Amino acid sequence: MLKMLRVLLLSCRYLLPPSWCKNSHPHHPLFPSPPAPNFAPLLLLFTPVQILSVQAIVLANLCVSYIMTSQNEEAEELMRKIEKEEEQLAYQDPNKQIFHLCIVNLVIGTLYCAKGNFEFGISRIIKSLEPYNRKLGADTWFYAKRCFLALIDTLAKHMILLKDSTYAEIMNFLDEADNHGKKIVTVPNTLTGEPADPKKTVSYEARVLKKIFLQLRE
Repeated sequence: MLKMLRVLLLSCRYLLPPSWCKNSHPHHPLFPSPPAPNFAPLLLLFTPVQILSVQAIVLANLCVSYIMTSQNEEAEELMRKIEKEEEQLAYQDPNKQIFHLCIVNLVIGTLYCAKGNFEFGISRIIKSLEPYNRKLGADTWFYAKRCFLALIDTLAKHMILLKDSTYAEIMNFLDEADNHGKKIVTVPNTLTGEPADPKKTVSYEARVLKKIFLQLRE
C-alpha cells in the first residue's frame, strides 16, 4: 500500500509548483520503511538552498531513517546543512525563532532513549534545547521531559547505571531549565483565565526532576 501511495504521489509531482512543502509529501508514506533514505535525497535536489522550508518533522524522520539503516554519515551531513542554514537565517533575522535542528535532535534523542541508549539520547536532547533562552518552551520541554521520566523509570528499576559525567550533565541542564523556565507555563489555564499555577511551570518541574535524580544517585 505504501508503494502504491508513493507511485501516486510521484506521478503527480510534476503537476505541482516546485515548492519544498509539496515535494516533501512523497517522503511521508515511506517512513519508517527501509526505502525512505533511497527516495529522500531526491527531495534535496529540488531547492537545496531552502532546506528550512521543509517541515522539520520530515527532516527529523529522514535523519531517523538514515540512522536506522546505518547511514549515520548521511544523517550528520543533513544536520550540518540544517545548522548552516539556521546560522545564516539567525544572522539575517536575529529575533526569528527557528526550531528545525532542535526538533531533529529531539527526535533523534528520543529514538536513542527508546532503544535504551539513554546516555547518548539524553545528551542529544539537552543539546537540542541550546541556547535555552531561545529553544526552551512548553512544547520542547514536554517532549524532553518524557525522556527524562523514562530514564528515571529505568533507573528506579535498576536496569542501567549512569556515568557520573551523565549525571552532572543532567544536573546542569535541569539547573538551566529552572533558571530559564520560571515564566514558561506547562499547563495554561485557558478556560478559567486565572493566573497559572506556579507548580505548573518548567522551572518547578525541573526542580522536581532534579530532586528525583539526586535521590536515585544516592
